[in-house]
Amino acid sequence: MLRSFGLSIVGLMHPKMLWLSLRPFMMVSIFWALLFFFMWEPALESIRFFITNSFLTAWMADVMSATGWDEIRAVMAPLLLVIVLIPVITISLLVLVAFTSVPAVIRHIARQPNYQGLYQAHEGGLIRSILYTFVSIVICCALVLMTLPIWWVPPMVAILPPLFWGWLTMRLMSYDVLAHHATEAERQSLMQTHRWSLLTMGILCGLMGAVPTFFWATSAVAIIFFPVVSFVVLWIYSVVFIFSALWFAHYLLNALREHRAVHGIVLGDS
Repeated sequence: MLRSFGLSIVGLMHPKMLWLSLRPFMMVSIFWALLFFFMWEPALESIRFFITNSFLTAWMADVMSATGWDEIRAVMAPLLLVIVLIPVITISLLVLVAFTSVPAVIRHIARQPNYQGLYQAHEGGLIRSILYTFVSIVICCALVLMTLPIWWVPPMVAILPPLFWGWLTMRLMSYDVLAHHATEAERQSLMQTHRWSLLTMGILCGLMGAVPTFFWATSAVAIIFFPVVSFVVLWIYSVVFIFSALWFAHYLLNALREHRAVHGIVLGDS
């Protein structure tokens, strides 16, 4: 795992990897910039109306007014909107990276001497990859929605995102790396054998993304200038995802090579 980590840091400096981090960032930024331009103020007004009039949140507004915390009440709407948007924007970037940049990263790694002779089984097609990604995202979104109420507790906003993004990163990156090179049986075996290492890698990648997430969700400047700050944070996320792809690719391709060597599997390897 440490060897793959070091190789990934070096590989991240490659001009092609830097471009692969910029491309999805620019695409997602343009998409969300258009949404922010047209929907930011209407969304804030809708949330303010919900907080004031909904029986679920009206008591909170009344308590804050009665205790003299009107300043906190004033930022409740943008804070709630930011908390909801953070996982949505992050997942949209992760999906785009998974389908556009990760395959390019894997092809780049596969051409390196250590993995150049590794047989590609091509058992993971596009439809299966989309289905696997869809199911993983649905599960992750369900977990986010179920735990959203406790995101208001200060430590949780820094603890839960790394766990969720780590789990999602592990599933998406592991499948994408092994989709072309490993058979279904090999993929299942490697995922089972290395599950704790892969989960640790996913959580560490999630922690790397937790720093901008924590600033994004707790800083008053980030809330006020959310549409602008989000673009900077998105690029950091994009770099983290590309690094994750490099790390998982080095680790899993090396694990696949060792798996075949130990079990005497040839499968047309040169």
